[in-house]
Amino acid sequence: MNTGVGDSTELERRARNFDREAVRELLPEVHVQQERVLTEFPIAQWPDLPLERYALGPSTSQGSFCRLLEYGTDQLGSIRGGSAAKHIIYQHNTGQWRYPSRLRHPDHHEAWIDIRSEFAEALRLAAAQDYQGIDELETLAFGQALVTKALSIYFPDDFLPIFSASHVRHFAALFGAPELRKAPGIRTWRANLLLHDLVRRNWAFDGWHPHEVMHFLYSEYDPRTTDGDVWKVAPGDGARLWDDCRDNGYICVGWDQIGDLGQYKSDRELKDVLDHYWPASRGGNLRLARQLLGFRDLEAGEQIIANQGKSQVLALGTVTGGYTYDHSRPEFRHLVAVDWDTSYAQRLDGPVHAWQQTFAKVPDRLLRQIRAARTPARSPADTTSASTPITEAPAAVRQIVEALEHKGQVILQGPPGTGKTRLALSTALALAGQAHLIDAEPAERAAAIAALLTVPDTAKPGRLTLVTFHPSYGYEDFVEGFKPDTESTGAGLKLNLRQGLFRRVCNAAAAAPEETFLLVIDEINRGDLPRILGELITLLEPDKRGIPITLPISEEQQAVPKNIRIIGTMNTADRSTGHIDAAIRRRFATIDVPPDLEAVDGDVGGLDLAEFLQSLNTRLHRVFGPDQVIGQAALLRDDRPLATPEELATAFRHDIVPLVDDHCLGRPELLQEIFGTLADPATGRIAWSSPADLPQLLATEFTGTDPDDDLDD
Repeated sequence: MNTGVGDSTELERRARNFDREAVRELLPEVHVQQERVLTEFPIAQWPDLPLERYALGPSTSQGSFCRLLEYGTDQLGSIRGGSAAKHIIYQHNTGQWRYPSRLRHPDHHEAWIDIRSEFAEALRLAAAQDYQGIDELETLAFGQALVTKALSIYFPDDFLPIFSASHVRHFAALFGAPELRKAPGIRTWRANLLLHDLVRRNWAFDGWHPHEVMHFLYSEYDPRTTDGDVWKVAPGDGARLWDDCRDNGYICVGWDQIGDLGQYKSDRELKDVLDHYWPASRGGNLRLARQLLGFRDLEAGEQIIANQGKSQVLALGTVTGGYTYDHSRPEFRHLVAVDWDTSYAQRLDGPVHAWQQTFAKVPDRLLRQIRAARTPARSPADTTSASTPITEAPAAVRQIVEALEHKGQVILQGPPGTGKTRLALSTALALAGQAHLIDAEPAERAAAIAALLTVPDTAKPGRLTLVTFHPSYGYEDFVEGFKPDTESTGAGLKLNLRQGLFRRVCNAAAAAPEETFLLVIDEINRGDLPRILGELITLLEPDKRGIPITLPISEEQQAVPKNIRIIGTMNTADRSTGHIDAAIRRRFATIDVPPDLEAVDGDVGGLDLAEFLQSLNTRLHRVFGPDQVIGQAALLRDDRPLATPEELATAFRHDIVPLVDDHCLGRPELLQEIFGTLADPATGRIAWSSPADLPQLLATEFTGTDPDDDLDD
């Protein structure tokens, strides 16, 4: 039987083996929650529904429609995460009503009349199964997840309880409709209808309840990112709330004065509120705002670590539900549901200084160490010989690999010292199945990269080729051209036609189509790219890979194999070079590489290196713009945070100060704006101090703390 499913055999096999009985046990609660919505908000009441009965807000009903759909009906499918803007209209903690500016109503009551009338019309059209008519209701497009969930509750026979547009498109591809991923402008409810129809026409799901289908799809083909960054969150000062968090399955944080995190649409908006309650003249609240929004947007399946102090792991947990702001709690009202596994509890070898804060990202190296303490580690033989899957690579590397698979070429751009070249070489290790060596000791990592660069006893390029572009680099170096014959013994200059670097890589890749060949171009924007690439720029596009063209000099045919990937690095602070033209930009995916504060989670003499770098960059950003900030490399040595006052003094005097001085062009007033009391107001000269005193001076100026007050674990 032709089911229309792309990989129907595998899909149907998984459907047969799926534990439907476990989901059926949840169905009574599904019916209870659905009946509550239908009873409290019957369709007949929608034309006259008061705004206070609909919206989220401090003056609205605790049993409002939006609150019920987001927080009280998880068994009907989740729409948690993100801001309250998904509800179209809501009340901010300040009492201000917020709704899309395109509604152009000066009064929130008038805006609500328009929103309510479209909701009522959508329900009327759905009852008549006129779903095309719903697509024409423009105001509802501002709340597609909410509207789709509402339609699925009122009309459960027509929809699946899946409300994320990207998730619906992901699942539709499984059932033979990959074109839905690229369908522009299609409403989420319309895509949901199409997915529901695809499922209904597949015999493997005959008789399945919509919620059985939903649980099956998320269980077997989960599109959510569950292997990204892992956060650690401290359950109160001194972990005093840990017992309650562990026993009741959640993690909680404070900052209750800011109210429900769902009301904030950006980190800047939240930072302004944090500044009001906890003034931070040095900009530290922007980082906290981003961390709080990241906490709010944790998704089911993501992992989280609970810690006590700077060297104790209490448990490793898996997020099981979305964010909630619990008004009934006396404190620590921000909650996320977590299933904790205390078998990972352990004391680390030494303190992780970044763990002094409530939030911190867990570096991949540390996460592997924590996991290895519970499960047997692989033997050295396994680690060095077995191919390590890309899924074990850091999140930043996985992002690059995904972009390379989609586009074929990537440009990593960012300020100096953010580790762009290191990230490119880490990607080379991951593509070669050696992700376990990305965070290896420097000598071991360097040896692995060198092995990829060379092919023993041959002149062929290895699986990794590294080149640096510069103004004099040309087509004859990269593609082909005439070069002097250095071995000629005759009189006069003899020129030979030679293949350039890229042609040699292409030929090596064509001879080994099962392997991936990576070309890393450092400082890609310092070369004249149209001249260097020539006609081969056309062949970089994925749909033109493997198509040969005739080269103008040799008149030979050349193709770019499908198994070649290119990573370019670009220093955004380098104003001596022009921007990359549009034709080349279009063929490269672009990934920003900002300073990584988590990479410098060290502490030198009481100075928190991450806070120092953030504060310094906040000032540089304010004075010179985002491209002139400083990367984490300035505070690293052998890929580790600086550890001694002497190392800090060397980095500060010989790396940081000269770089900032270049930005300031020697102007004393700018140097003083960046370095504050450390700069002489007349000359801009930076005050000298002994290495032993420098951490305290920097802490006082940049972090507003006294190192003597640092709390040890």
